[in-house]
Amino acid sequence: MASTTILTADEILDFYAEDVAFVAEAEATATTLATFADHLRDSVDALEMAGFEADEAQVVAQYLDDALAATDPAEKQTFMKKACERIGFVGDMASEYRDMC
Repeated sequence: MASTTILTADEILDFYAEDVAFVAEAEATATTLATFADHLRDSVDALEMAGFEADEAQVVAQYLDDALAATDPAEKQTFMKKACERIGFVGDMASEYRDMC
């Protein structure tokens, strides 16, 4: 089983925030994980209308919310790992959606 690289908040934002903001029709690209999680939730309808299975965006948003709320470092890392295991797929959907427009 391949190990998952746990991205930092800055890496997540650098890699994915611009495409997700485009899909979410956000006024600005997220600069925090909390805003990024909001943009993920806001992108679900647009992705589904374009034919994507967008439930994964909701899942990643929830894991990020859970990581932000966690007070225990190990718990925070667990939620970040779970988010990172799925975020690549969500990023690919957002990028593909952007390319279609």
